[in-house]
Amino acid sequence: MTLSTENLFFAYEKSSPVLENISFSVEKGKFIGIFGPNGGGKTTLLKLLLGLNTPTSGKVTVLGQNPAEITNRLGYVPQVRRFDRSFPISVFEVVLQGCLSKYKGYGAFSKELKAKASSALERVGLQDKAHLPFGTLSGGQIQRTLIARALASDPEILLLDEATVGVDPEALKEIFKFLLALRGEITIILVTHDLQVIASEMDSLLCINRQLSTFSPKQVCDHFSMGLYHPRETKGNQGGQE
Repeated sequence: MTLSTENLFFAYEKSSPVLENISFSVEKGKFIGIFGPNGGGKTTLLKLLLGLNTPTSGKVTVLGQNPAEITNRLGYVPQVRRFDRSFPISVFEVVLQGCLSKYKGYGAFSKELKAKASSALERVGLQDKAHLPFGTLSGGQIQRTLIARALASDPEILLLDEATVGVDPEALKEIFKFLLALRGEITIILVTHDLQVIASEMDSLLCINRQLSTFSPKQVCDHFSMGLYHPRETKGNQGGQE
């Protein structure tokens, strides 16, 4: 398995558990969606998979190891709600940050690393924006830039935390189209509330609300977008199919 958790529990100091008895596994190249209510533990789970937090009990294994030991093999796209748009950094420089794990720590970035950053920008269709100030981009372009930054490190697993918040519908479709093109090449774990747009294309969906419920794409109900996380009823069940 590419990653797995076993009887995972996590609580912040002197607080009740944020996550309880979480067990699941993901095969290489799969596209997994994670959803659930605010405060349910989705971001905490990602931090555990990234090795940023340590389980209170239970086990997390990523690429056969403790995730804290292989962070250079993981790509991460964080939530971006606010940032200083006047900060003087170009789109290319943001993406180049994804190469820091390979940077020698002195002098300029090598031609090889700059080429990786350029290639990542091209993959998300923003090569023509490379020298623009990052703060001038639209919401969708910002998210694509951050995805490019994550891809510049050549990750084996890409984890995205609400990477489509504040993105308009057309940009949302473009981001999902791009992510789907990566399936099979990279294992993708996406936290999102935009299930209706992408759920049918995912391999599996995990609902995190302190505990774990697993859904297949066919079980995604229209009510999920309203925070009512029950599976779609199938024909023959009481009430019929929604």
